[in-house]
Amino acid sequence: MTSSNIIPAMRYRDALSAIKWLCSVLGFKEHVVFQDKGIVHHAELTFGNGMIMIGTLRDGPFDKLIKIPVDIENINTQSAYIYTDKLDAHYAHAKNSGAEIVLPLKKDPHGSGYTCRDPEGYLWSFGDFNPWVNESE
Repeated sequence: MTSSNIIPAMRYRDALSAIKWLCSVLGFKEHVVFQDKGIVHHAELTFGNGMIMIGTLRDGPFDKLIKIPVDIENINTQSAYIYTDKLDAHYAHAKNSGAEIVLPLKKDPHGSGYTCRDPEGYLWSFGDFNPWVNESE
């Protein structure tokens, strides 16, 4: 499997629910989840050859540097763009699964996409533009 060397890491108040939502609604797959009594110490979710890491927000030094979007009026200071070659089906599934679509699917000759918000306010953008592929090929 080709790996990615940039792996976003996020904290959630309810990381177990977030994992379930990200997998069932957005199509992530559980790679590993280390949890005890409802606290996710470390989880890795994959989407294609990409990965994100998730943990439960606690009182550790890293956690003191983070705010969850729902705690700051759903403001995000960073978001993820995820390439999929099945954009229409992905959009339909997310929408039919109750994802909050904040930017609906927009078709564009140079790359179509949409953006949704997860239950704790993080933004997820999906599109069919693959920046690794040269458009002139």
